[in-house]
Amino acid sequence: MLKDQRRHYVVYLPEDVPVQRDDFILIHDQHWQIEQFHRAIKQVCYIEHFQVRNERPVRNHIFSSILRFVYLQKMQIAQEFTNIYQHQRKLFKEVVGAFIKIFAKDKDDLLPKFAGAINA
Repeated sequence: MLKDQRRHYVVYLPEDVPVQRDDFILIHDQHWQIEQFHRAIKQVCYIEHFQVRNERPVRNHIFSSILRFVYLQKMQIAQEFTNIYQHQRKLFKEVVGAFIKIFAKDKDDLLPKFAGAINA
């Protein structure tokens, strides 16, 4: 697995300032939290998915995406769920299921019809 592989880091420190292992771990953990934020805000909050081009609607969309992330973090802290990706999948399944239930009503001809196998 990729996360278990050995990694090498290159650090530039002006004036030969030594970095202790604890300092490096703290900085690395902070960096990882930033990466998790970027991943979540793109994949769960869809900050890059907007269909507008004017400045104000773009700003509104970005603000809404950040607000959604904050709300999801608040829910996670309150232990309403443990993983925002699982929460997203659960919501997606409920929405798709509801759509199929409404859309497929009285459309039995769209459902696949399977006939039993015939051995000749």
